[in-house]
Amino acid sequence: MTKQSVVVPEVAMPTPPNSAPIFPYPPPRAAPGVAAVRNKYDYLQAQMDLGAAGGRINGWVESMRASSPTHAKAAAALAAEDHAAWMVKHPSALSKFDQIVAASKGKQIVMFLDYDGTLSPIVDDPDAAYMSDTMRRAVRSVAKHFPTAIVSGRCRDKVFDFVKLAELYYAGSHGMDIKGPAKASRHTKAKPKRVLFQPASEFLPMIQQVHESLIEKTKCIPGAKVENNKFCVSVHFRCVDEKSWSTLADMVKSVLKDYPKLKLTQGRMVFEVRPTIKWDKGKALEFLLESLGFADCSDVLPVYIGDDRTDEDAFKVLRKRGQGIGILVSKYPKDTTASYSLQEPAEVMEFLLRLVEWKRLSKARPKW
Repeated sequence: MTKQSVVVPEVAMPTPPNSAPIFPYPPPRAAPGVAAVRNKYDYLQAQMDLGAAGGRINGWVESMRASSPTHAKAAAALAAEDHAAWMVKHPSALSKFDQIVAASKGKQIVMFLDYDGTLSPIVDDPDAAYMSDTMRRAVRSVAKHFPTAIVSGRCRDKVFDFVKLAELYYAGSHGMDIKGPAKASRHTKAKPKRVLFQPASEFLPMIQQVHESLIEKTKCIPGAKVENNKFCVSVHFRCVDEKSWSTLADMVKSVLKDYPKLKLTQGRMVFEVRPTIKWDKGKALEFLLESLGFADCSDVLPVYIGDDRTDEDAFKVLRKRGQGIGILVSKYPKDTTASYSLQEPAEVMEFLLRLVEWKRLSKARPKW
């Protein structure tokens, strides 16, 4: 792995006076029905192979349909039957908070956070997925106590523009573009060093070509949005009429047939075009732990919070390590390797605030 030195520009953010309340607590909850339904049925359907031809496109259309907000009521009805049993397997990280922090005794917590659907709400326009100021202050407070990384499918520069916190680690493009802060975290074991890692650099020209082709190819589909995330291309269909989904899926596949080194996966109302290299959010988590000096340590507790299928790669790594805590953000039951759950970004913020308060109180306790 090649690591190069870089400097992340500091971004000044105003900090409220100490005398003023920083956070509303508990944080406000989203209105019912705001988020798109995520359940185990859409997850299973999405495992179909995009490389196959013909009828397999129909399978992807069914997967697109299952994750659509227009089918929320039907999906919710199905999910309700399994919700109680699912919550037994994946209890709320808030209700089990004491159990989670007890597992961190004698260990350094390292935080990994997805962005869309975790720190910000899912919205129709991906360019408008802004995180709240209170969420930003919560993440900043977490980073004061624990090494913290944002791991997103977004372009790294774009997610940095949303978060605006220079003290974090950022892993964009599903972990294929990793950059550390200019000033290393004081909570690391490794010798302070600046981090830059881009394992898919050779694919950049190819990704650019596909991005341009997809823009041209899909411009006739109202509502389709093609986003260049540097090492991957996202085709959003949240605002596309359902009658056009099959056509859109076919168009994307037709572009990719000339690029065997790229693969197509599906996320939350989005197609993702990515390099075929064996790199994902799980690999990014392992790389960051290594960079922080925690590669083969027993005194570290990685905590990963995410809402998307791509976050499952990180959950699986934690499960395989037998070390760490995966927390899925979802209102509805779905197949997951995560151990705990939170319903929405408001609960994520509540969890982060409780973690900060727990750390503050634990430092204040006298050591006998």
